[in-house]
Amino acid sequence: MNRDEKVTIISELNDSFNRAKLTVVADYCGLKVSEFQQIRIELKSCGSEIRVAKNTLLKRAVTDTGNAALADDFTGTTAVVMGYSDPVAPAKAVTKFAESHDKFIIRSAALDGEKIGVDELIALSKLPSKEVLLGQLLSTWTSIPTGLVQVLSGVPRTFVYALQAIKDQKEAGSN
Repeated sequence: MNRDEKVTIISELNDSFNRAKLTVVADYCGLKVSEFQQIRIELKSCGSEIRVAKNTLLKRAVTDTGNAALADDFTGTTAVVMGYSDPVAPAKAVTKFAESHDKFIIRSAALDGEKIGVDELIALSKLPSKEVLLGQLLSTWTSIPTGLVQVLSGVPRTFVYALQAIKDQKEAGSN
């Protein structure tokens, strides 16, 4: 690999590190190509990617980015997962893959530039997806006005019930 190719790879990786909302560093030593392809397809479906590069190139690419704290974890066989939109979906995919494949070991992660541990990544993966959270928020927003309308309509409703009861009582008394 000549110098120009290295510069190109570093600039591409630097751009990816800058755009990533979630970055996961993992060891993939011993994985079969078919298994690695499986996680690659899974991540691509959720707007993420997994990259493999030399550790020296990764260390140079991560400098001056929000993910610079991950530089110490670039040792051995390193795969870097980068999630660009919703951080929950790639976290779910990576943790699920790590549970089913013993040779895929998560070393560390960074969420919006802040380094998080493996336990925090697992907790992130257990969150509902963005769409579900938005649905829950919308449900909460619509329930507040609905409850208010029901409370406010309760006063006239009870007044009407009282009038109906008086009417029924007078009709029963005149018979």
